[in-house]
Amino acid sequence: MFLNLLRRRNAPLLNAAAALHQAGKIPANTYVIDLDAVGRNAAAFVAETSRLGLTPFAMTKQIGRNPDVSRTLVANGLTHAVGVDLECAVAATTGGLAVGHLGHLVQIPRHQTSIAAATEPLYWTVFNEEKAREVALAAIARGRVQDLLLRVVAPGDRFYTGHEGGFALDDLVAAADRIDSIPGVRVAGVTTFPATLFDAISGQAQATPNRATLTKAKEMLLASGRSHVEVNAPGTTSVSVLESLASAGATQVEPGHGLTGTTPLHAVEDLVEEPAIAYVSEVSHFHDGSAYVFGGGLYVDPVLGGSATQALVYPAGSVDTDGAHDRDVDMPAPEAIDYYCRIPLGDTASSSGGRVEVGDTVIFGFRPQVFVTRGLTAAISGISTGNPHVEGIWAADGSAPLVPFSSTPA
Repeated sequence: MFLNLLRRRNAPLLNAAAALHQAGKIPANTYVIDLDAVGRNAAAFVAETSRLGLTPFAMTKQIGRNPDVSRTLVANGLTHAVGVDLECAVAATTGGLAVGHLGHLVQIPRHQTSIAAATEPLYWTVFNEEKAREVALAAIARGRVQDLLLRVVAPGDRFYTGHEGGFALDDLVAAADRIDSIPGVRVAGVTTFPATLFDAISGQAQATPNRATLTKAKEMLLASGRSHVEVNAPGTTSVSVLESLASAGATQVEPGHGLTGTTPLHAVEDLVEEPAIAYVSEVSHFHDGSAYVFGGGLYVDPVLGGSATQALVYPAGSVDTDGAHDRDVDMPAPEAIDYYCRIPLGDTASSSGGRVEVGDTVIFGFRPQVFVTRGLTAAISGISTGNPHVEGIWAADGSAPLVPFSSTPA
């Protein structure tokens, strides 16, 4: 889905990626990110959240926590990140992002709270009182009082399997009072995930029951005498859903795929955010009528369900979509190690889809989660001005690869 979107709305990214790969500037198994487009997307979020009185925190796990992207977000006014886990929060700081939210979706392990506290997050989510006490000890050690968000749950709320947990809505006020009595922490608000989900039947983003739970939780805490309650409402966050979140009482939003134009909504409708990420690989060898393409980052986020995958093959010397050809791709099974994927060719390497040779550039467009892969990332600046430049090559966790890629082709 996103390959066609890229070709229609950001072909310069595809062509720049092909040219840079063929010039030896980026390796196979690399997610390329259009910094110019990400900057424009971030600016759109900042403008709309400012208008609505919302606070945005950037989610960077899906782009491999790329520090060059983080710097671009900061330059366009998106100054704080959400850490889906501790590693995500620490990595965000290397690109100059401050930590806005920590502990949601992944709680902080007991003996790592001091590391987490050192990032001095604005907000820290806990699922139970034991975690609140652990946070309190780490905060006191740093001479701080840490603002907490309580993950709240109610019957009928929706969670991805394995994401469950939190404070029962009917006990929320009592739990908040108990936590407020713990030195070193104070209850600042509530959160859930997901507050919004894509509905494949209608093709629209819809509020989950969780969003109503957040609204009720806010009302309960305000009625208990609290003067202000933060409401963190992540999930399928694009500029198009911000007004509905604000109307439901949200105060914090967390754009992630919205920053690269890869939310499910972007697959069915042209939104303000531009598609800004693609996966680049190359043909390794042939076997039994198929071209084998290097993998490592072939994890397709299943949020849109199972669907066929296609790629663009750029023959050597071709750096324009007009010279590339579409190919169906047999992706590795989800339980397999993705050393390669296969492009079926028929009896020979030559077919009606165009000739395929060893070393040809192969570009995919799908919804990524780079941080769970062995993929690399490369942010490219200057695409909008016709002067693409690779800012750096980074590992999937945002660190420098153990063996840096040489920009000089063999």
